[in-house]
Amino acid sequence: MGFPQPQGLYDARNEHDSCGVGFVAHIKGEKSHAIITQALEILRNLDHRGAVGADPLMGDGAGILIQMPDRLFRKWADDAGKTLPPEGSYAVAMCFLPQDEPSRNFVMETFEKFVAKEGQTLIGWRDVPTTL
Repeated sequence: MGFPQPQGLYDARNEHDSCGVGFVAHIKGEKSHAIITQALEILRNLDHRGAVGADPLMGDGAGILIQMPDRLFRKWADDAGKTLPPEGSYAVAMCFLPQDEPSRNFVMETFEKFVAKEGQTLIGWRDVPTTL
């Protein structure tokens, strides 16, 4: 059995397999920490899929996709003495940086140059906790 022929926005070249997928949402799009808790439980339950590899402390990059948690970002910004633009008027980037300081500084400086080149303002950097 093959895929249908391309038509409209559908193109079989965009199809790909996922060895494990979970989906949690509020039917009316409301934000909730309970949804995050449930999504993290799904990730823990997908450990069997074999993508952990030889090192049980290193995963395959699986994660969760969420709405922008504006209130949480505002709290972090306030704690850091920063001010955010109105909700929906800013973006957040997740950057995986090198461990060694010279390389990390080079990547951060390069990122900041490109942000400025695009006419945007970098508000700040934040280290993200990496344990569940």
